[in-house]
Amino acid sequence: MTQERSIPSHVAIIMDGNGRWAQQHNQLRVIGHRAGLKAVRKIVAYAAKIKIKVLTLYAFSSENWKRPHNEVSALISLFIYALNREIKSLNKNNVRLNIIGDISRFSEHLQNMIIHAQNLTKNNSGLVLNIAANYGGRWDILQSTKKIAMQVTNGEISLDDITEDRFGSTMCMSEFPEVDLVIRTGGEYRISNFLLWQIAYSELYFTNTLWPDFNQSLFDEAINAFNARERRFGGIHNKEHSC
Repeated sequence: MTQERSIPSHVAIIMDGNGRWAQQHNQLRVIGHRAGLKAVRKIVAYAAKIKIKVLTLYAFSSENWKRPHNEVSALISLFIYALNREIKSLNKNNVRLNIIGDISRFSEHLQNMIIHAQNLTKNNSGLVLNIAANYGGRWDILQSTKKIAMQVTNGEISLDDITEDRFGSTMCMSEFPEVDLVIRTGGEYRISNFLLWQIAYSELYFTNTLWPDFNQSLFDEAINAFNARERRFGGIHNKEHSC
C-alpha cells in the first residue's frame, strides 16, 4: 500500500527566471514577466486544489527598485493589472489575498487597490495567498525590532519579556504557520533576502526551471522531495535516537 504523501501547510516560492525566459525566446523582459503571471495563476489554482493552507510568492523585492526604470514601471503596471483582473476570481474561489511588504513606496492608487483587494477577500477560508511586494527579509526584521523597541520605551514590556515568540508576533505573516518548504526556480541557489526569520527550519528546494515554465508537475516534484526528507528542527536523526 502506497503511503499518502504529506502536503506542506506553508509553501514559499522565489519566482526567478522571467528575464532569462524572455531572452531565450527573443522577447522583451516585460514579456517574461507576463509569462510569469500565467504561471502564477496555474500554481495558485493547484495549491488550492491540493489543500496547501498558505502560499507565499516573492513578487517584488525591496532590491528590485535598482532595476532599470522601464522594467520597474512594467512590473508595477503588471501588479496593477493582476490585481484588477484576478481579484474577483480569487474571491470567487475562496482565496484570501494578503500583501506583505512596505507598500508605502507605491502610489496612493496602488495602495488603495491593495487595501480593497485584501478587504474583499479577508473573510475567505480557503488558501491564503501572500504576495511579497516591496518586501525584504532584513526590512521585516528591522520593522519588528522597532515595534519591540517602542513597546519597551513605552513601558508596555520589559527586556525580559522579549522572547522569540513575542518578536515573531510583530513580523509579517505572524498569524500563519511557519514556512515548511521554500522553492526557488531559475537555477540560483540563494535566498535573496526572502523571509529570513520565517524560514529558519524550512526545507529548501532549487530547480533550474525558469519560472514561466514552472507547472503543476514540477510543483509535485518539489513536494515529493519535501516528503522524502526528515525534518529534525535541530534534533537528531530518528535512527540515531533509536541506537
